[in-house]
Amino acid sequence: MRTVFEKSRAGREGVWQEKPAASASDFIPAGLLRGREANLPSLSELDVVRHFTRLSRLNFGVDANFYPLGSCTMKYNPKFTEVVANLPGFARLHPLAPQLCVAAKWCQGSLEVIYETERLLCEITGMDAFTLHPMAGAHGELTGALIIAAYHADRGNKKTKILCPDSAHGTNPASAAIAGFEVVSVASRDGIVDPEALAAALDDSVAAVMLTCPNTLGLFERHLPKIVDMIHDAGALLYYDGANLNAILGKMRPGDAGFDVMHVNLHKTFATPHGGGGPGSGPVGVSAALAPYLPISRVVKDEEGLYYLDYDYPKSIGYVAPLYGNFGVILKAYAYILRLGREGLIRVSEQAVLAANYLRVRLESCLDIPYNRICMHEFVASAEKSAQATGVRALDLAKALLDRGHHAPTIYFPLIVKEAVMIEPTETESKDTLDLFVEDLQRIAAQAEHAPEEVKAAPRAMPVGRLDETKAARDMVLTADLAPAR
Repeated sequence: MRTVFEKSRAGREGVWQEKPAASASDFIPAGLLRGREANLPSLSELDVVRHFTRLSRLNFGVDANFYPLGSCTMKYNPKFTEVVANLPGFARLHPLAPQLCVAAKWCQGSLEVIYETERLLCEITGMDAFTLHPMAGAHGELTGALIIAAYHADRGNKKTKILCPDSAHGTNPASAAIAGFEVVSVASRDGIVDPEALAAALDDSVAAVMLTCPNTLGLFERHLPKIVDMIHDAGALLYYDGANLNAILGKMRPGDAGFDVMHVNLHKTFATPHGGGGPGSGPVGVSAALAPYLPISRVVKDEEGLYYLDYDYPKSIGYVAPLYGNFGVILKAYAYILRLGREGLIRVSEQAVLAANYLRVRLESCLDIPYNRICMHEFVASAEKSAQATGVRALDLAKALLDRGHHAPTIYFPLIVKEAVMIEPTETESKDTLDLFVEDLQRIAAQAEHAPEEVKAAPRAMPVGRLDETKAARDMVLTADLAPAR
C-alpha cells in the first residue's frame, strides 16, 4: 500500500472554507511564522478517508479481534468512556489552566475528577493516598522506587538494594536500577516466591521488595502473610506491582495485605487499551507513612469545597511528569469505575478468573502447562515439548493464530518458563469466543504434528508474511508497496 505522500497529486485538495479576514501574521509574532508552505500531501477528502480506512483494515483491533493478552495490553474499553473523555469541557481545557489562580476557578470539574479518582483508588486498593502524575506503569514503578528512596533517606537508613522475584516484569528491576538501587533476583519455587530464598537475600541493606500478586504465572503468592512479616521485620518496604490488579478487584486490597506502595495501570485494569505504545497511566498509592513524599502538585479541596493545586510538601520527591499525567486516561478510568460500581468491579475479577481457568482446562490437551493448578486471571503454558518434537515453537503458534483472526498471546514471558505462552482472556469475552480460540489452537497443534512446516510459515493471510523481525526493526521500509504475502 502506497504512503499518503506517494498518493499526492499537485493541485488536488479538499473543500476549504473561505479564508478568515485575519491572517496568522496579525496575531502571531513574525519570528514564529513558517517561512514556507508546510510539506503536506495534496489529496482530496475522499483520498484521505480511503487511505486511512484501508490502513485500519490492515491492523488488528480489540473491536474486531480477540486478544488473549487482554489485561496486559488490550482489554476491551466501553465506548461511553470515549464520549466522556471528548466532552468539550475536558477535551478543550488548556493544560496550564489549573496553575493559573483565576483559571483554576474555571476548571473545577477537571480538578474534581483528579481528586475523586484518587479517593476511589484509595478505596479500591486500601492505600492512604495517591498521585495520578505517573504516565505509565513503568513510570509508576520508578516513582514508587523514588518514594522508597526518599523515605529511607529521610530516616537515615542506609538502604542500597531492592529485591525482585525471578518471575517479575522486566520493568521492576529496570525501575529500581534507574532509581539508584542494586537489584537482587529472588528465586521461585513451584511458581511462587520461595520464602527461604527471600530470607537468604534479606539483610539491613534491602530497601524494598517488589512483588506482583498474583504473579506473572497467574498464581497467587500463598506465602504472602509470611513474606509481609519478613520484609517489615527487616526494616524494608513492600512494593505492589499493580499490573495484575484485574484479578483481585473487590477481593483483596493490597494496602490491607501489608503493601506499602503500589502502582495501578489505569490503562489495563480500568479499560483504556494502550496497544501501540500509549497512552498509559500509572498512578501510585502509598501508606500514610509514605504520603509526605508523593510528587507535587497535589489536588486538595478547601473548606468551601473548591479544588486547587497544593505545592506545600517539603519532603516531596518533586515533579515526575509534566502537568497532571495522561488526563484522558484518568477520566476514562473514573467513568469506568463509577459505571461499574462496587459490585461491577467484583464481577470483573470473578469473570476474568473464571475465563482464564476455563481456557486452562480446555487447552490441557494441546499445550503443556507447567504449573497446572487453579490460576487467577491468566496462566502460562509452554510449547517446549512441541518445539522438541516438531520444531514448532511458541512464536510459530502465535503467528498461526493471526491467520485465524486472533491476536497473538504474550510469548517468551515470564522467563522462568521455556517457550512460554501467556494467556489472559479478561472478563468481557463470551464463551463462544473462548471456545473458538481453543478450537483454533487445537487445530494448530494438530497441524504442527503432521505438517510442522505449514505452521512455521505462518502467517499467510496477513498483509505481510513471516518477517525477519530483527531486520524489520533495524531496516524499516516505509515507502514501498506492501503486497500481501502468500
